[in-house]
Amino acid sequence: MKVLFLCTANSCRSILCEALFNHLAPAGMRAFSAGSQPGGQVHPLTLEALARAGVACDGLASKSSEAHAALQPDLVITVCDRAAGEACPVFFGPAIRAHWGLADPSGLAGSDAQVAAAFDATVARIETRIQAFLALPFERLDEAALQAELARIGTL
Repeated sequence: MKVLFLCTANSCRSILCEALFNHLAPAGMRAFSAGSQPGGQVHPLTLEALARAGVACDGLASKSSEAHAALQPDLVITVCDRAAGEACPVFFGPAIRAHWGLADPSGLAGSDAQVAAAFDATVARIETRIQAFLALPFERLDEAALQAELARIGTL
């Protein structure tokens, strides 16, 4: 199973999702990430938050969704924050789509400790969602049931 996480800049939230998913997922499942307007680099605080969580950062890079043109993902999950007025990237293809909106911790103003805490809270929320996803009984879910479960997980 291939999961593509999409966001706008692909420097924070989608990168966190990719790294955490690949850290937690069993063999046969793999995550990728991309952005509709990639920032060109992974936010340094993203890498610090992953390091604090014990998650490898090797190979993480900010890239356009065009970088995955031949990927053919099974699932595409957007993580932009519609509540903040962000435009979510659009993915054309046969993949099942879901939205797991996340506030952008890299946009938070505050002390270093407050910003680090926001990144850590985002990591914890993503981990909760990925753990719930990995616990799904995939062999018993048709496409509609999987879509419903993905929507439920996006509220966790």
